[in-house]
Amino acid sequence: MTDKNKAEVWLRGPLPGILPGLQPVAHALLQAREELTELMKDFPDALLWIGPAGMASVGFHAQHMAGVLDRLFTYARGEMLSAKQLQALADEGKPKPQNITAKILVAQFNSQVELSLVQIKNTPEKELFDTRGVGRARIPSTVIGLLVHAAEHTMRHLGQLLVTVKVVTSARQ
Repeated sequence: MTDKNKAEVWLRGPLPGILPGLQPVAHALLQAREELTELMKDFPDALLWIGPAGMASVGFHAQHMAGVLDRLFTYARGEMLSAKQLQALADEGKPKPQNITAKILVAQFNSQVELSLVQIKNTPEKELFDTRGVGRARIPSTVIGLLVHAAEHTMRHLGQLLVTVKVVTSARQ
């Protein structure tokens, strides 16, 4: 592995096909993907839904990161959330009877990052400051505001997930 590949994503240079103003958004999502994949590689499924000291569980953070990208990028397209998206939001953090594993949660997040990157690449520069409504109240934001917030929110939950992983795995040792 070269030094360039060890560097954080934002230090590896511009990503092809992405507007300069959206590079930080794409870099943050790719960084989150790399870190989540590595962090969850050997994470025990039995610990997914443990919320130590009243904190959200690792499973919640992983679900929420994918869900936030899905929802905020939907708003950035000027669309309202579907019934399926609203149900997924209501279900975040709840253990599922269909045996969701760490591997499945990582795959879902990684898939959502890929969809987000495609949307970023296809976002016209002239639309970045167009108004978009958020939620049922259609609170005004902009395309760039939604995309930046999606990246920022993802990284915030990645940090929380990292701490929660450390807490629940160290308590087990």
